[in-house]
Amino acid sequence: MRNKSIKKTFTLLTAFVLTLGLTVVGLSQVAAPPAQNGVGVPPLPAVPANAGGGAAGRGGARGANATPSAPTPRRPDGKPIMGSMPGTATGRWNRGPTTLPPPNLDEVPFQPWARIVYDQRQIDQFEPHTRCKASGAARQFSTPYGTEFLEVPDLQRIYIMDEGGPHSYRIIYMDGRPHPKNLVPTNYGHSIGGWDGDTLVVDTIGFNEKFWIDTRGTPHTTQLHFIERFTRTDFNTMQYQATIDDPGAYTRTWTTPVFSMVWGANQDLFEYVCQDNNKGPELMLGSQESVDRSILYVP
Repeated sequence: MRNKSIKKTFTLLTAFVLTLGLTVVGLSQVAAPPAQNGVGVPPLPAVPANAGGGAAGRGGARGANATPSAPTPRRPDGKPIMGSMPGTATGRWNRGPTTLPPPNLDEVPFQPWARIVYDQRQIDQFEPHTRCKASGAARQFSTPYGTEFLEVPDLQRIYIMDEGGPHSYRIIYMDGRPHPKNLVPTNYGHSIGGWDGDTLVVDTIGFNEKFWIDTRGTPHTTQLHFIERFTRTDFNTMQYQATIDDPGAYTRTWTTPVFSMVWGANQDLFEYVCQDNNKGPELMLGSQESVDRSILYVP
């Protein structure tokens, strides 16, 4: 009789332990919030399938097993969307071109003075952008935290917002207007845009000489006529190419190699005061070996 009682107690205890174990396992599967990048936070807003995949995606796999990027997003009229898509996929473009000339500088038709200035800038590094000055042309796309395309169809304008530098913006007029006469030269100039198939072509004149058109110091004058071609080849990639027509600095018109900018999904612009956040003060002192106030070439 006693053995039967012990056996019954053991059976009940075993059932209790098994039930408790199953309960703990179930709780471990539902109690924690969904994880994002290893942290228990809600997931990011949804983006189109495969939008972040591929070598150009954020954290995407590389090589043969890379997930293909989503196709180029388009408007109802079929034209590519160059920036964010409201409510579904916001972001900005990163990794803009740092230098416009091809690797072989002999291919660039420098005037003698312009080549001397270019070579000197590789030594002095007195770039205006590092002193929080606005930078137009291709230099706008090399800011540390990317650039955002803001398209306003009702106004027929595209705004390109800088981050990480002077935190300023540039307007591209898409309403068919011509360049005005007697422009006052500015850092960004006057830009008008139009479509060549799926490529946005931007024509800009009216530049001053207070900035570098790329990070390496490719020179220009107020005669610069700068033509850019933007092609969003898929969701994550923007191809960029520029044509430089500046008879003040070059002996003929020349065209840059093709560069690729990369989409950074869910990356919003934020407040950035350049004077408070300048992380490259050494760049304000040239080669860091000495400070020469008698330089012949104005940066």
